[in-house]
Amino acid sequence: MSVTIDDVTYIAELARLRFSEEEALKMTDELNTILHYVDTLNEVDTEGVLPLSNIHDQKNVLRADEEHESITNAAALSNAPDSQDRFFRVPKVLG
Repeated sequence: MSVTIDDVTYIAELARLRFSEEEALKMTDELNTILHYVDTLNEVDTEGVLPLSNIHDQKNVLRADEEHESITNAAALSNAPDSQDRFFRVPKVLG
């Protein structure tokens, strides 16, 4: 498969891009180079190769979900500089 200058013009219109004639010719050559490279990759034998979603063999380490006793409101507010009822009081941020 190869890209023609008409293809580049059509794609440019879809993307709302404008190319000069010289730029369109350069883009045609560059897209054909990319497609040639992809064709080269298609020739690689991948039989027996498992699909890869990430090159790093890292696992997400999660802690066990264990139930613990919660802190009380009084304990949470004990070091607060200002509180009202069971809430922290903070300076007004938005006008």
